[in-house]
Amino acid sequence: MKLIEAMKKVKELTKKADDLKEKVKQHCAIASFETSVYPNQRAQVTEWIQAHSDILKEILRLRVAIQKTNLVTQVTINLGDTDVTKSVAEWIHRRRDLALNELHMWNMLTDRNIKEGLIKSPSGDTMEVKVVRYYDPVERDNKKNLFTSEPSIIDGRLEVINAITDLVEE
Repeated sequence: MKLIEAMKKVKELTKKADDLKEKVKQHCAIASFETSVYPNQRAQVTEWIQAHSDILKEILRLRVAIQKTNLVTQVTINLGDTDVTKSVAEWIHRRRDLALNELHMWNMLTDRNIKEGLIKSPSGDTMEVKVVRYYDPVERDNKKNLFTSEPSIIDGRLEVINAITDLVEE
């Protein structure tokens, strides 16, 4: 089974589990004047509960296998003319929020709206104002471009990896 198949199977099983919960909710009890929908409604409800439990066990098995696969599968992605190799799990975390956090940090490097030019000091003298930067604007711009594009680059590469990687089922 491929990684993507396992992820889709988890989604499908989750939907089935939800459906079973609804059936149990609707048929777990009736008023004394109502007629049972099923010939042996108690047995049917018990069967649904057991099926739900079995589905949850399979979801757990698949989720753990997906996690194992994500931890052991190494993926190389080219970012900013550099090949970077990380596990799928690490790339998922980069994609989830870490690349965005890096982008936010680089976005903090600004000129703080300081205007260059001549101003009058409190004493009335004219003085020249220049921006003194404690960062390299070219590096900042390059990093902003890199971290802006990183999530979509990761998405594209992981889509391929998920389709071709066999699930680790040990």
